[in-house]
Amino acid sequence: MKQLLLIRHAKSSWANPDLADFDRPLNKRGKRDAPYMGKLLAAQGISPELIITSPAKRAKRTAKTIAAKIGYDEGSIIYREDIYMSGLSGLLKAIASTDNSINSLALVGHNYAITELAEWLTGKVIGNIPTCGIVSIEFRVPSWKKIIEHSGRLIFFDYPKLHTVRSKGE
Repeated sequence: MKQLLLIRHAKSSWANPDLADFDRPLNKRGKRDAPYMGKLLAAQGISPELIITSPAKRAKRTAKTIAAKIGYDEGSIIYREDIYMSGLSGLLKAIASTDNSINSLALVGHNYAITELAEWLTGKVIGNIPTCGIVSIEFRVPSWKKIIEHSGRLIFFDYPKLHTVRSKGE
């Protein structure tokens, strides 16, 4: 059995319009949400054996922050250029190339590809994985290469705004 966590990077900053998209950092909310979601994973005893992330600054920071909260060695994070601007096929390639000795994998990336992948794998309509959202999917397969469309079972879909208290009028 394989478990896949799809994690969309935390909220990024648009404060500097001259900054290349790849170099955009997390904003204040992103810096708050990433450790919070990491703590939620840790509280549930969820710690993937491997984290693969886009090397874009906001995705890297999200991956490192979550890794720290779940006790994952930051030096073991794998950075893959092809995840940065990848579509569905690129993300599937990253998953399929994972060694089968790994049973739980976290993939940190960008929308719309992360949402599209979650829907393709589960057959569920998610619509949008918000920033720092996490989708957990389980597969009853012995190999990452055996993952096909609608072969996954959605375990949970969580994101920071599910946990915020809102005042009237919001």
